[in-house]
Amino acid sequence: MAHIQTDVLIIGCGISGATAALHLAKNPDLRITIVTAEEDPHESNTYYAQGGIIYRGDDDSPELLSEDIERAGAGLSNPRAVRILAEEGPRLVREFLVEELGVPFDRMPGNGLERIKEAAHSTERIVHVGDYTGRAIQEKLVEALHACPNIELLTRHTAVDLLTPAHHSRNRLTIYDPLSCVGAYVFDQATGKVDAYLAKKTILATGGLGRIFLYSTNPPTARGDGLAMAYNAGARIINAEYVQFHPTAFYYRDQARFLITEAIRGAGGRLVDERGKPFMHKYDPEWKDLAPRDVVARSIHQEMLATGSKCVYLDLKSYLPADEIKTHFPAIYQRCLEFGVDITKDLIPVVPAAHYHCGGVWVDEYGRTTIRNLYAVGEVSCTGVHGANRLGSASLLEGLVWGVRAAYDIAHNLGELGCDPDDIPPWYNGNLTEVADPALIRQDMATIQHIMWNYVGLVRSTRRLDRAISDLRNLQVDITRFYSTTKLSDDLIGLRNAVQAALIVAQAAWENKVSRGCHYRED
Repeated sequence: MAHIQTDVLIIGCGISGATAALHLAKNPDLRITIVTAEEDPHESNTYYAQGGIIYRGDDDSPELLSEDIERAGAGLSNPRAVRILAEEGPRLVREFLVEELGVPFDRMPGNGLERIKEAAHSTERIVHVGDYTGRAIQEKLVEALHACPNIELLTRHTAVDLLTPAHHSRNRLTIYDPLSCVGAYVFDQATGKVDAYLAKKTILATGGLGRIFLYSTNPPTARGDGLAMAYNAGARIINAEYVQFHPTAFYYRDQARFLITEAIRGAGGRLVDERGKPFMHKYDPEWKDLAPRDVVARSIHQEMLATGSKCVYLDLKSYLPADEIKTHFPAIYQRCLEFGVDITKDLIPVVPAAHYHCGGVWVDEYGRTTIRNLYAVGEVSCTGVHGANRLGSASLLEGLVWGVRAAYDIAHNLGELGCDPDDIPPWYNGNLTEVADPALIRQDMATIQHIMWNYVGLVRSTRRLDRAISDLRNLQVDITRFYSTTKLSDDLIGLRNAVQAALIVAQAAWENKVSRGCHYRED
């Protein structure tokens, strides 16, 4: 196996990773390599973001946006990071997304950007492309990536482990050096080979971990890969207990099928019980249906428990004309029709589902982690912007801002490769021949998802968390044995990462006895 060298290795290509790559690529002398486990580079958490991205309202200001973020974050947001987002974010939306990439945001008759209001926002500041904003942004990002000659975009390539000389170098004296990252071992799904990609700087942009829960709005690869790899390499992880559950995922036959954007409630839709009666006034008299997500999600949970129902409903038909519904929410209208629900005439069945990880790999204002030459951007990171609960449409903006900031810092501090390439050994597979049984992987993954949903979900307790940690540790022993005796596959790598990510979240939830934001302890 020959080592493959590049200047910057980026793992993941959603808004944060792609933004970083495109800004770095403005220097034609830089070589940038992006790896994604997906066959289609459009496939990412960004692609599935519906509602929009924060811009700036007519009567808006950085101070007002900061107040909204900090209120939604339940007082745990990092003030410095919030200020960076509020001051730089709207400008980057205009300069990069609108003017440079040409994302076709919806416009008003006067040709200005149409702005809408979402839950917990104090003004209309969200710009959008129908109800498929993330898809429109991701399409433009991927188009731009393909147009850059100094960006190599490798699909169906799964990062296995971060390369840290302290752990991997043949020169054992490096164990005395500060932790640093020099790239990653990367699995080629097509060939089954693992290559060492050596890089001067490495960026984790792997997205979230929603798929470690039974019900989730996330795509299948959101299984905590980056979090687990960073943890195993020795990076600092913070706020891992704060997993945001989106209040409204479409419910059909005991499953959460897809996200129903909170822009539906912003447009006037109301949450109702099976009799069509609104109920949010009982749980939050001031904000009602536009309360922060953690409040709405727990309110739905309590309403379902109180009534014994499997779901609640969104009523849009009583508050918006049919033609406006089809105009403003075309993708959701079509998607619901596939399941026999006409949202211009019917109530929409919804349940909460795991949506966004507010914690993650600790980073500073430029996305630098506690491991030298390793950056993290987007959902895998924790800048502190979101605190204990994320404000709606803030995640795309955070990915944009920190993607730009990480690129800026790397461009001005590239340096040299932090190791002798000859000191990094090739990947050793132990000459394994046994192929991973997909039935075993599916069963183990389902076990993780049920443990996390039942014991580390919307409402937590010491007894539930004790059980979760015990069960996950036992399962991790079995998975580790399975992993070490079986040929690699993307699913097997994901399973190993999922159980580690689940343990990180469960342990953090056990240690934090204080209910705040989306971490709620009933005891």
